[in-house]
Amino acid sequence: MSETQTRPANTREYRNGKSRRVNVARQRKLQRLKEVAKEFAEHRAAMVALVFLLVISLIAVFAPLIAPESMLNVTKLLDVPHFAPPSWEHPFGTDHQGREIWVRMVWGARTSLVVGLAATAMSMIIGTVVGLAAGHFTGLAGGIIMRVVDFFLVLPSLILAIVLSSVLSRGVLTIVIAIGVTSWAGTARVVRSQTLSVASRTYVERAEVLGGGHWHIISKHLLPAVMPLVLANTTLTVGSAIIAESTLAFLGLGDTTQQSWGTVLKNAMDVSAATSGYWWYIMIPGIAIVMVVLACTLVGRAFESITNPMLRRN
Repeated sequence: MSETQTRPANTREYRNGKSRRVNVARQRKLQRLKEVAKEFAEHRAAMVALVFLLVISLIAVFAPLIAPESMLNVTKLLDVPHFAPPSWEHPFGTDHQGREIWVRMVWGARTSLVVGLAATAMSMIIGTVVGLAAGHFTGLAGGIIMRVVDFFLVLPSLILAIVLSSVLSRGVLTIVIAIGVTSWAGTARVVRSQTLSVASRTYVERAEVLGGGHWHIISKHLLPAVMPLVLANTTLTVGSAIIAESTLAFLGLGDTTQQSWGTVLKNAMDVSAATSGYWWYIMIPGIAIVMVVLACTLVGRAFESITNPMLRRN
């Protein structure tokens, strides 16, 4: 009788203890998020950059409402002057077909941001998985993984992206794949370095001694420890991905049916805008690319200084 009563009591105590531990862990994570948000708010330049990125993102999302797609239809723009300079009637000027530059910039923001975010996500996923595997597994397996990483590091990423874009069918997905496949090696090397540092800590060694499997150690100990570094690197990679997309589009390897900032620059080059005095045709998309990349860099650097104890101390 006493043994029967003891088992439910022990089970109930175990469940209550587990629930308390989960709540404590959740409260700690929430408290850490609040601290990160507070520290990030102290970086004024990063806050301005974040607001700017949010505005650009909203413009990209609501592009059909801000500038209907019919405004890009050249058959409806027969009366609009070509190469009109910026004015009250044409705020950013017009292109060689009479299309408003600001309309093309609004629609181009969609392609540039989608490609930048999607390619960055692919690069981060591949780099994180490979970096964790290279740092956790030792011996022959780890050596083979690192040789693959080194191979992609020494390859010129832009040339490889150009080759992939030339071989595959043109489109936004092709550019995403080309950028994502060629830009993960740097992330993998950084994640591997952090993984090796975390793997040498006492609680990870204790988990291995107690019989924790590879999946348990990677998912419960290594991945949470490297995620802040991955997130900080993500914001920095978005800017690089946008530059890569603009470069591929400028070289004529993008989707000509989709508006992007690189496509605007490509059209400007085709009509010799730089030597013909149509400065707005080049300056506006160029400044937009520079500002978005700079904003991503400022946000990434601020987040990196928060998550990296060494940088925070300095």
